[in-house]
Amino acid sequence: MSDPRPGASAVRVWDLPTRVFHWTLAFTMVGSVASAKIGGNAMLWHFRFGYVVFTLLAFRLLWGLVGGRWSRFVSFVYAPGTLLRYLRGQARPGEMLDVGHNPLGSLSVFALLGFLALQVATGLVADDEISNVGPLNRFSSNALAGQATHWHKDYGQWILIALVLLHVAAIMVYLLRKKHNLVRPMIDGDKALPPGTPASLDSAGTRALAVVLAAVCAGAVAWVVSLGG
Repeated sequence: MSDPRPGASAVRVWDLPTRVFHWTLAFTMVGSVASAKIGGNAMLWHFRFGYVVFTLLAFRLLWGLVGGRWSRFVSFVYAPGTLLRYLRGQARPGEMLDVGHNPLGSLSVFALLGFLALQVATGLVADDEISNVGPLNRFSSNALAGQATHWHKDYGQWILIALVLLHVAAIMVYLLRKKHNLVRPMIDGDKALPPGTPASLDSAGTRALAVVLAAVCAGAVAWVVSLGG
């Protein structure tokens, strides 16, 4: 539990599948960048990390529809007006903007997921003209493959690194200035919140569903990769 406040109690905000997704994605992104920088034989691992990221993104898309309350996209898709009021500190009673992803944090989440998806897509058709070719390159024209490779190796990589650094910086700001620990809830799942705050369902049944969805996503990714022959 984090950020204890008078009258607050532990509320399950992040279900276990969301937490596993988060930390697995973080580890995989580090491995992906490191293996790309090393190059050579490590590129085999770069591809493997990429396939894991692909699987995780597919799972998160599904989990954003059927997962725990605060993991669903509907809980953190905000109108521009809501974002402006949040930045001004004018949240309306009952909005609960700081339970899951707040309006500012949601922008970071969607940006990361979107650029990761673009990075995966470009990697699937990339060709460095040396020894590394994406599994779906044969379905792409040379011109498109060249553009995808350029994006994947240059702009896409640095944009993702910048987004990750901004994400980490925001976490530190919340910890040091607002005394809100955003990391701990992503470890144990709970936040100290006012009575009546709805919790995310995190039962054996939902976890079993997550395992099934993850397996389906992994199978689908394996099939897509196999199309390259």
